Amino acid sequence: METKEKETVCNEELDISVVVPLYNEEESLPELYAWIERVMKEKGFSFEVIFVNDGSTDRSWEVIEKLCAESSQVKGIKFRRNYGKSPALYCGFELAKGRVVITMDADLQDSPDEIPELFRMITEEGYDLVSGWKQKRYDPLSKTIPTKLFNATARQVSGIRNLHDFNCGLKAYRREVVKTIEVYGEMHRYIPYLAKEAGFKRIGEKVVQHQARKYGSTKFGLDRFVNGYLDLLSLWFLSRFGVKPMHIFGLLGSLMFFLGFIAVCVVGGSKLYALSVGAPARLVTDSPYFYLALVAMILGTQLFLTGFVAELVTRNSAERNKYQIEKVI
Repeated sequence: METKEKETVCNEELDISVVVPLYNEEESLPELYAWIERVMKEKGFSFEVIFVNDGSTDRSWEVIEKLCAESSQVKGIKFRRNYGKSPALYCGFELAKGRVVITMDADLQDSPDEIPELFRMITEEGYDLVSGWKQKRYDPLSKTIPTKLFNATARQVSGIRNLHDFNCGLKAYRREVVKTIEVYGEMHRYIPYLAKEAGFKRIGEKVVQHQARKYGSTKFGLDRFVNGYLDLLSLWFLSRFGVKPMHIFGLLGSLMFFLGFIAVCVVGGSKLYALSVGAPARLVTDSPYFYLALVAMILGTQLFLTGFVAELVTRNSAERNKYQIEKVI
């Protein structure tokens, strides 16, 4: 009888799941959980807080264990080593049971006081995803200026023009969103883009409070902006040509081969014309254009064959005919 009661509690749907990825944030965790707990109890939400310890080298896991022992609302996931924020979010999403899933950073720069309004926007206004916008930031110019450039590029490439801060850690999701998308590598920056490509088009934004870091130091360097642009390019390519690679490689290869072939014909035709009128003509191989034309034809052939091989690979992929079906009547 007691076992059945426990199973019922475990399977009970919660209002909110808060997923908190962290790395070396032992000082802030007790204060963060106390803040989240206070907000949840004031609003009467049923909730859980999932701390994902991304291979911390400090006492973060000990703090999480203590919080788990003191509160049944706390869950913890511990990685053996540091994998990154995207894997941490992926595992947190797998465990989440709330109707609405909230993500936030563990450094106290995201305010839990924003959670009730984010929850309302998802449940009452019908958004699939609501992203925070730290309109007023307490970061140095070395971080804010690249962030603005990064977000401007992401808006243009993704087509989500209403978002100003793609990388804000404070976001709210309808549960179906986090159970559908796959966050991998360092794609946490582009979760709105992933959600859009999965068919979740109701994406909104809310201005949120940004607070200065209270403990420790930032875990991100300037290299994240370089990696961010590369990830954005990869995501754009996969979303457009992931299941039809021949459309891009075949087109570029055919175009390059055609231009090279035309150039060879021009070089050869010039030689034949000179011979026909009795004018001196140098060897075709003495012309640099001949070699440029050959290189273009070879590259064109390689690009075309790359597309052909990629098509063979995608045709054997288990994801080739995986589509997001919302309803069947």
